[in-house]
Order: sequence, then structure tokens, then C-alpha cells
Amino acid sequence: MATIAETSSGPVQGREKDGVLLFAGLPYAAPPTGARRFRAAEPHEGWRGVRDARKFGPAAPQTSSGGMTDPEPLRWDEDCLVLNVQTPALDGAGRPVLVWIHGGGYRTGQGAVPWYNGARFAANGDIVVVTINYRLGALGFTDLSRFGKEFATSGLNGILDQITALEWVRDNIAAFGGDPAKVTIAGESAGGFSVGTLLGSPRAAGLFRAAIPQSGAAHHVLPASAGELVADRFLAALGAHDAAGLEAASVEAVLAAQAAVSKDLERGPGLESALGVAVAPFYPPVGSEVLPQMPLDAMRNGLNSHVPVLAGSNRDETTLWGYGEVDEAKLQRTAENLGGPNVLPTYRRTRPGASPAELMTAITTDHMFRLPAIRLAEARPGHTWLYQFNWQSRVPGLRATHALEIPFAFDNLHQPGVAAFIGAGPSPQHVADAVHGVWTRFIRASEPGFPPYSQGRRETMVFNDESALEQDPDAHERAIWDGKR
Repeated sequence: MATIAETSSGPVQGREKDGVLLFAGLPYAAPPTGARRFRAAEPHEGWRGVRDARKFGPAAPQTSSGGMTDPEPLRWDEDCLVLNVQTPALDGAGRPVLVWIHGGGYRTGQGAVPWYNGARFAANGDIVVVTINYRLGALGFTDLSRFGKEFATSGLNGILDQITALEWVRDNIAAFGGDPAKVTIAGESAGGFSVGTLLGSPRAAGLFRAAIPQSGAAHHVLPASAGELVADRFLAALGAHDAAGLEAASVEAVLAAQAAVSKDLERGPGLESALGVAVAPFYPPVGSEVLPQMPLDAMRNGLNSHVPVLAGSNRDETTLWGYGEVDEAKLQRTAENLGGPNVLPTYRRTRPGASPAELMTAITTDHMFRLPAIRLAEARPGHTWLYQFNWQSRVPGLRATHALEIPFAFDNLHQPGVAAFIGAGPSPQHVADAVHGVWTRFIRASEPGFPPYSQGRRETMVFNDESALEQDPDAHERAIWDGKR
């Protein structure tokens, strides 16, 4: 089987792994170092001879989150704008393509995570899978436009990196057996937020035909004023007053300043932030040509209205990070800050006997993840399909937690760390078969095999030991948020 492919930058040598071909660490842009550090990605200069693409490249600079999907120790470098391709064969078959955008709060993560291994998509669905890295944290999401036109996109350089990777896919994926006209973008958490942001970015229009935002929709961006405040605090923490100071600082100093700003601006459960919105620092700010308006508003105005979207969330997302001791005062304050005075009484009524911690999980999960997915579906009538992942981990306290659906969607229950996340007991392979089957069908056909979401019936595919289509699950809880963002 041939293992050398031609790209626009030069030939690359891959290898066979897990029954498919892997090409790892492929540069899709020049290293964002030195004067390029806080600027838009530029084309790679290419190479002579055959480049070794048998090993994964480094992650973007970050501090390890210690999460379930993160390898230890993590290898990172500023020369991080690379992607990985898995394909059944190097031929002209014109296969559908999945481009996966990793999560991690826009601060951690990488494409080379075993949970994102696309071999099962390649083998089961004849799909080409691409996973990407992009700049994170302050390096990818600080609005430094005050320093001139070269920094006009700096607040969204992480998103621009993703767009640059999609342009690389458009120009090169045919050489790996894929069809550039059949690209589906997908991601989870910040990767799902990225998908929602790309749906709302005119710069990304035409680079994909379908989208899967998992536990992330189109809400989680910063107003321009909040982006400016983050930049003010970051520059003060770094002690930099101009572009030269930014470019001269060590990466370690950048990460330290980023951590200091995050600690200063993030407060309490539900991200009751000093930024004025329930969004963390170093998220994409609105206001540049990459993202001129809120992504949801852009979609309501018709941008990408024809693009099929499969969106959803997990029932108990926020158990993953928890809220410590939750007393009545803390619960009441959070519920009112997020949704007003009627939210907590409604959840008490629909969940009799629930503890304050359980009510906190339900309310913050809906606010951060379920409601944004519903608002996305409401903004795109007839072109969005909704799911909810309800299968519960057997690890005490986790239930249907954040990120739990990832190994089910990729059919990767056998990958490292998954068993510890799902807990002991019989294999839930039948659930993975259902979820992976829907994802595979959607990537191939741009429809998942069940009816799209409608305002009248609110159709939602609920994945569990027995998966089924439901109408308006948890309807009373959903309704109490009506009229709220």
C-alpha cells in the first residue's frame, strides 16, 4: 500500500496504523513564532524531499489541564500549526471528510489524542479523518488590534488557524482520497464552540458542507468590550506595552500572564465573570472581519443557513468539574444570575428530592450547553438535528458528564483512559454503535436518519441504553428559559 502523498508544500511519508493510513504532524501554515506570534497564519514555505509524517507534532503552548484526554507529559511548541490525516487509501475515491477540532476551553488540548483516533470512521464509514491543532489561550485569542493592522485578527487567530487548516484540506485532501466538497467539521466543548463560531464567520463560508457542534453551539464568544478588557489585563500582567514587547516575551511568561488574568476574571459557578457575560477570558471576541457579529445573529440573518447541523449536549455536563460544597445561598444566587427568579423553583418542581449540588448541575448544564444547542436549532429551522446524550458513567458522581460522548461517537471505547471514565461493568458498545452510526451517516449523507428539529415537535434523539427519538425532553425546564439567551 502506497504511503507517500503529495501536498502543496511537498511530499509526505505516512504509515499504516490501526488498519488505515496515518499522516501525522503535517504543517498547514508557517510556524507562528517571533514576529508571527500574534498575527494571522501565513503559508508554509514548504520542503525539499519527502517529509517524515509518521509521528505526531507538538501541541500548542499550554499548561496541562490534567484532563481525561490529555497525555502526560504534554509536548508543546510554538511551531504547532499541524494536522493529522487518517485515510483508508491514497486513491481518487473522493471520500467524505471529517475535520475534528479539539476542545479544552480554548487553552488546552491537541489533535493527537487517542480518543480522537479516526480509524473506526475510516474503516466503518470509508471516511477520511483530519484532526488539527490551533493556537490557544493568549496566543490565539487576545485582541491586540490597538497595535496596528498587522494585529487586526489577533483576538481570533485561533479561529483563523482553524480556517487556514480548512483551506489546506480544500487544497490537499484529494491527494489523501478525500473530497473537498464533502467536508464535515466537528468538535466538542471549545471545539464545539469553534464549530458554532465558524458557522457564524463569513471567512469560513464555503469550506464545509455540514457541521457537528458537540456540547458547544453559538453563544460562547466575548463582546468586543470584554475582549479589550482581557487584552488590558493580559498586557499589564505580561508587562508589555507594544508589539516588540509581546514578541520578545518568553512563551512561559505569556502562559503565566494568561493564568493570572484567568484567575482574576473568572469567578464562581456558571462563570459569573467580571467580563459581564458567562464566558471565560481568551475566548473569541466579536468585532473583526473574521467575526463581525455574534455567531447566532449571523445565522439568524442567513449565514450558512443551508449547512446541515447535528448539535446537542450531555444531560449532566457540569459534573466533570463540579462546584464543591453547594449551599442554598450559592444555588439561589447562581440560578438567578443565569436565568432569573423562576428557574430554581421550576427545577425543584421537576426534580423532587434533588440535592443543591444536583440542581446546580442541572441548571448550569442547561445554561452552558443544552439551551445554546436549542437556540442554534431554533435559528436554523429545518436544517438542524438535535441530540441529547443521557447514558451515565458508572463512576460515582459523573453521570452523563462533559466529554463522555466522545469515545462513543468515535467508536473508541478501547482507547486509553476511556474505561476509567465510563466505569466498571458491561461494555456499552451497543450505545457506541448507535452514536457512531448516527455520526457516520451524517458525515456521509449530511442527515442522521431521524427528523430535523422543529419548533412544534422539538424532535431530539436521546442516546441511552435504549436510544429513541423524543419530543421536547425536559420540556418544563426548557420552557422556563424561553426569551433568554
